[in-house]
Amino acid sequence: MNIIIGSRGSKLALKQTEYVRDMLQNTYPMHTYEIKIIHTMGDRNQNMPLDQMDAKGIFVNEIENELLHHTIDLAVHSLKDMPSTMSDGLTYAKTLKPSDYRDCLVLKNNQRLADLPLGSIIATGSKRRKYQLLKMRPDLQIVGIRGNVNTRIEKMQNQNIDGLVLASAGLKRLGLTHMISEYLSEDEMIPACGQGILALQVCQDSPLLEMFDHIGDDEAQLRLELECLYLATVNGGCHIPVGSYAKIEDQSVHFYALLGDEEGQHLVKTDAVFALDEAKQKVIEIANQLKEQVYER
Repeated sequence: MNIIIGSRGSKLALKQTEYVRDMLQNTYPMHTYEIKIIHTMGDRNQNMPLDQMDAKGIFVNEIENELLHHTIDLAVHSLKDMPSTMSDGLTYAKTLKPSDYRDCLVLKNNQRLADLPLGSIIATGSKRRKYQLLKMRPDLQIVGIRGNVNTRIEKMQNQNIDGLVLASAGLKRLGLTHMISEYLSEDEMIPACGQGILALQVCQDSPLLEMFDHIGDDEAQLRLELECLYLATVNGGCHIPVGSYAKIEDQSVHFYALLGDEEGQHLVKTDAVFALDEAKQKVIEIANQLKEQVYER
């Protein structure tokens, strides 16, 4: 069987897709594999801020369409880029071992956040990052930025920008760990839902589902299910600050959650510990509680 894997064309997307291909190739060498680059709306429009783009799934719609038309067999995404719902007929295969879930700071002078002068300029394209960062340092100037990891770093180096907030996972996958000035823990900045996890999207009748069942990671899969459940329950997207992280601890889950309105005027963070066997029910309860606090004031 020749398996065609769909991917966006950025260095990070291709690095992630090559990792998945290599895992499959090493485990199932009887098949052949090829990567097909697919350009999405989000890739083509690099000028408009994400929260102003009137579309869900701007980084995945074209890729999902190719899955549904069977021109690719598998799509590899960053789970944090996925909308809260997907097209009928598609599903996720069991995911692989995750990378780092944390956000981090990349600063020009390799300082820490606490050492930045008053009024320093930090760039991010995420409301989730912007409003949490302003809770930590209200004096900062937060400016928007678009582009892949390498593009953002280049913009910081060449423009009047003192630092960036990025996902640690992307920098590590690209071999850029040395660029990280400071990691931000989940107590400081709750990450995007699914951050550090790969979303392996296939058709619901795909033979790849069984293949990934044998090489997938149970803990990462549980994180995927709980964090996606939270995102779907709050109906989250790039227009609002939303995030979650399910920290698996033996037979319990320490669940961190964030929700806010579009302007960041009402930003609520919470965390709770509960047993694994009641995790899904508790995540739904937390999501509904935060929705009530933010939108029904």
